[in-house]
Amino acid sequence: MRLSGRQPLLAALLFAALLQTAPAQLQVDINLKRTLYIAYEPLIVGVSITNLSGNPLTLRDENRVHWFGFQIETLDGSPIAPRSTDYNNPPLVLEPGQKITRTVNLTPLYPIAEFGGYRLRASVYAASLGKSFNSPPLNIEITEGRPVYQKSVGVPDGAPGGGGLRNITLLTHRLPASTQLYIRIEDGKSGSVYCTHRLGRVVSYGAPEILLDERNQIHVLQNTAPKEFLYSHIGLNGEVIERKAYAQIVKRPSLIDTVKDGIRVVGARAIAPETDAAPRPLPSLSDRPVPLPGTETDRLPADEKRPKNLLSQ
Repeated sequence: MRLSGRQPLLAALLFAALLQTAPAQLQVDINLKRTLYIAYEPLIVGVSITNLSGNPLTLRDENRVHWFGFQIETLDGSPIAPRSTDYNNPPLVLEPGQKITRTVNLTPLYPIAEFGGYRLRASVYAASLGKSFNSPPLNIEITEGRPVYQKSVGVPDGAPGGGGLRNITLLTHRLPASTQLYIRIEDGKSGSVYCTHRLGRVVSYGAPEILLDERNQIHVLQNTAPKEFLYSHIGLNGEVIERKAYAQIVKRPSLIDTVKDGIRVVGARAIAPETDAAPRPLPSLSDRPVPLPGTETDRLPADEKRPKNLLSQ
């Protein structure tokens, strides 16, 4: 019996559909809390890996192939290479049906601070299956905030980085549901970025108040909601020294520099940490500094090693 001209096409389409619906032996998924970021802020990706093979799987690096990594490209298809390929992922055994979930900060691992769009995938190679398994792609956009404060200050002798120079910038950035306040601290000589912290929401009618103490550490008071304020104390290397929420008493609170107690908030009462208005912790410093493009440190791969246990970051 001769097949009609449409029958081979239908058979090919059916075969392709079966391939697409066949269960993967390893399922890889990624997720992001949002898709819009400013340059150099932590870009935290959640990665989950599920063993659907029905057998235990040992995931391990093999020769020069890393069992875990990412595929990142611009939206026009240009690949983005990692800052360094000299890293090791400790082997991991996944039992049948087991699912693991980890978070990874991509900011120190890939040069993705240029403004524009990027496409992300997580990739897992299973040597025993001889296959790589990729997550569905996610798109993000890197943009920049609007500077509302900029100052260059010296690092006091005796402090970490003493004798150096720091560029301090506060920026606002409009997200779909709110305007967020960021602080960025850069090395004034090398251009390394020590932090780009998202300090939290700021209302449009309440400009943030900034004071520097005698050690040039940064104190910020921002209006997060009607009669609600957030105080942040940040060190010159990006370390978060204190974060505290306040409620306005009568008039708008402010920062004052006292001789005895240093800089403190007046005109407000502190809100207990367990309340909804209490500030959330900022990311740790374990992944910084991140060099700016074109700086001397950008050509020093020894300063840009990936974390040894990539999935634990």
